Amino acid sequence: MATSRVIHTDVTSASETPSSSDPPHPSIADDRARAEHVAEILKALAHPLRISIVALLAQAPRHVNALAEALDANQAIVSQQLRVLRTQRLVAVDRTGGRGLYRIDEPRLIELVGCMAGCRL
Repeated sequence: MATSRVIHTDVTSASETPSSSDPPHPSIADDRARAEHVAEILKALAHPLRISIVALLAQAPRHVNALAEALDANQAIVSQQLRVLRTQRLVAVDRTGGRGLYRIDEPRLIELVGCMAGCRL
């Protein structure tokens, strides 16, 4: 089995970065169902290969075989990871002639991944 490598992308945002002293977003702090939904999204992103897939799809839509090749990963494993992202509606697939072209389905996902990439390690 091939090892996967992490693809880095530089994603910047036009919005200001909140300070660490800013309170959590009210819709999350006051709404348990919303907080659980956010937790499910973060779980879907909680894998290095899925983060790398999102980084590549942020650059351009791609077929699963192109993703697998770029990530030096098994195509079946990439397909499994795409399924997780699709379940949370973070990515979508457009089928043409039996081939699926994957793309980001949640535009704010690009900003979220960029924000996480900028976090201190």
